[in-house]
Amino acid sequence: MVWFSCWARRTAPACAGTSAEAGGPDGLRKCKSDSKAISSVLAPPKDVEDLQTEGYGNVNIFTYNELRAATKNFRPDQILGEGGFGVVYKGVIDENVRIGFPSRQVAVKELNPEGFQGDKEWLAEVNYLGQLSHANLVELIGYCCEGSHRLLVYEYMACGSLEKHLFRRVCLNMPWSTRMKIALGAARGLEYLHGAERSIIYRDFKTSNILLDADYNAKLSDFGLARTGPSGDQTHVSTRVMGTYGYAAPEYVMTGHLTARSDVYGFGVVLLEMIIGRRAVDKSRPSREHNLVEWARPLLVHNRKLFRIIDPRMEGQYSTKAAIEVASLCYRCLSQNPKGRPTMSQVVETFEEVQSMPECQDILLQNCMTGSVTLYEVPKEPVEHVETEKAKQEPTAKTDAVAVGVPPPNGKPVPQSRRTRPANGRSKSEPPLECKLYIPSPDSDGHQLGLEALASPPSRNSSRDDPPPVDEDLYKI
Repeated sequence: MVWFSCWARRTAPACAGTSAEAGGPDGLRKCKSDSKAISSVLAPPKDVEDLQTEGYGNVNIFTYNELRAATKNFRPDQILGEGGFGVVYKGVIDENVRIGFPSRQVAVKELNPEGFQGDKEWLAEVNYLGQLSHANLVELIGYCCEGSHRLLVYEYMACGSLEKHLFRRVCLNMPWSTRMKIALGAARGLEYLHGAERSIIYRDFKTSNILLDADYNAKLSDFGLARTGPSGDQTHVSTRVMGTYGYAAPEYVMTGHLTARSDVYGFGVVLLEMIIGRRAVDKSRPSREHNLVEWARPLLVHNRKLFRIIDPRMEGQYSTKAAIEVASLCYRCLSQNPKGRPTMSQVVETFEEVQSMPECQDILLQNCMTGSVTLYEVPKEPVEHVETEKAKQEPTAKTDAVAVGVPPPNGKPVPQSRRTRPANGRSKSEPPLECKLYIPSPDSDGHQLGLEALASPPSRNSSRDDPPPVDEDLYKI
């Protein structure tokens, strides 16, 4: 029996060298323009001692003081996010930080020694991203390995993660065309990793690891769980189960056998989230809808049912043919049989064909001409407040007259209501008071934020009212 615990901690630092779990990204050479990986033998992975004195050619080695200056002494208002690795800060590296360094915005990720990940995952990130370069992989600018400090410096991604755009409480509606663009970019990133002589398996493909630049170009980040794939006559790599619940392929969870098709399943889960607009796991929904794949996958191949579950915020933004084709691709990616899943090269080819459909081009042109944007936010004044103000402004002459026993002007008694409870001043045809004047996101939890929250950095300490994180790391014990 396989048991999982999301509270596992690293047992010992891997300062003496990398283990087989970290793996080495041999089999690829740098390629910024071509999405096809070209086989080549790269340097073996370095350990912590090597990285303290020498790194990779295009990766800078920063001191801890330099990164402290770049992030304004790691100020809380510079925090971009926080995860199992640690806290990510926004920073600027310029002449004031390092003489001669061109000014550039960066994201600085600091390893939390008590977090889920440790030196082994930090080493994997440096060894993979230090030697790989592709338009759909986040760029590693540098790192810090000074004493007990472990930090990574990435290019700054202005639009954050895909997860925030799909599921945050107040959001601009992400249109169909943008979602397909992101899906294609992420697919090309995986295709590049899988296309080596010895493939690299990403192993933790999910919405929070897909970052977006200012033009919504997708780039894969967080290579801490990446693993070198099988070689020679091997069909799989045996490893302890790690990843995120809801995204991990079923055969990997059951057996620990890891292949490139495991990434294809994770891609299918993310694509399903983008199509339907729901999280992979959502315990707030009815029990049969807790697991998105189990509930939605059978509906993807039934056209009438398919269009009932597609995210209603995208209505009118896609062609029927394109939606059916993408849903069919998603269905195959989520096959229980790994051999029934397409390769990432086939996934990329399908997306490119969908984008070139005349129907898609016509709808895209129409949307660009109208320039319509749907915004989901709470109205400035709640409905209850509006009703209260209206009630205060209504004349009270009749009620006052009845209260003091003064006869009405026409001499006829005023008929008394038979209601035993005070009226709410609304007819049966009117919506109830709690009715909202906006269309919430499917995953809204009712605590809506104003537009100013879009620009506010997340707090290091979350409120007690905040919902618990959905993602759970899987560790085989």
